[in-house]
Amino acid sequence: MIRVLIADDHAVVRRGVRMVLEGTARIEVVAEAATGSEALDKARKEQIDVAVLDLSMPGPGGLEVLRQFKDEHPRLPVLILTMHPEDQYAVRAFRAGASGYLTKQSIPEELIKAVETVAAGRKYITPSVAEALASEVHHDTAKLPHELLSDREYQVLLRIAAGKTVGEIAEELRLSPKTVSTYRSRILEKMEIKTSAELTHYAFQHKLVE
Repeated sequence: MIRVLIADDHAVVRRGVRMVLEGTARIEVVAEAATGSEALDKARKEQIDVAVLDLSMPGPGGLEVLRQFKDEHPRLPVLILTMHPEDQYAVRAFRAGASGYLTKQSIPEELIKAVETVAAGRKYITPSVAEALASEVHHDTAKLPHELLSDREYQVLLRIAAGKTVGEIAEELRLSPKTVSTYRSRILEKMEIKTSAELTHYAFQHKLVE
């Protein structure tokens, strides 16, 4: 029996994932969490074999939670299940220790297969993720400007490009507006871009947002 923790801030999503996974007798959902901090707490208290983790939850960012998971439980496989396309976050997630990466558009059978694969100690990599990883290796010696950003800076970049205000970004990431403004300044400096409009154009040009 594979014991699973589901971490997602939407109850409907957690319920749907639970129904899919418990549709097979080989998997049991033993814990749920609505925030990154709650997920870490549940992982400390429950005996789990796989954590299914969203990247966008209140509190610490998904990549930070993932890194903490791996620090505290190095052998615990973490499967990322998120709305973010593979070309936005997959490479960063694998760098942070993820064992697999799926988008929420994936079919139920793929989710079950992914959980079983990572529980067996293997990586679950879709063709699109494999392409993103191969591209990362190819460009490793000549990184694009956005690839030089920290994970938090990258999160802020995507939200600026999506047209969100400093206040909205601060609320989503649980940061102060001043901190978000500081991140924005660092992003512009690192990427050698002068305005948010140019940043948005860059993000669309490189297909970071749709």
